[in-house]
Amino acid sequence: MAFASRVKVPPNSATLEEARHRTFDFFRAACRSIPSIMDIYNLYDVANPSQLRSTIAAQIRKNAHITNPKVIDMLLFKGMEELSDIKEHAKQRHHIIGQYVVGNQGLVQDMASKDENLSPFLKNFYKSNYF
Repeated sequence: MAFASRVKVPPNSATLEEARHRTFDFFRAACRSIPSIMDIYNLYDVANPSQLRSTIAAQIRKNAHITNPKVIDMLLFKGMEELSDIKEHAKQRHHIIGQYVVGNQGLVQDMASKDENLSPFLKNFYKSNYF
């Protein structure tokens, strides 16, 4: 039962402007926690704080088209829960690297060295099989 009170549920936003302010507050809180996350998961060899900050911003911008305040509140709640799980070390290092450092594109330095001497068939094959 101790885990039930981990994430504080904010009241619902009345307007889109209020939801927008809450989104900015969440972004600030996430950016302020980046140095401690980098220390907890020892991410200095694979990313720097500005890369993580831009990843967080990209995740928020991905839902910029949403105009319903209730949906925005739900997404903010999920984001706050994810942030608290990361700060409480409920994830392992490879989860953080896979979700927030590497992402869907893969590591940039790995992609350049692999694709130089490949046939077009293998390039298309690898492109279609990266998750």
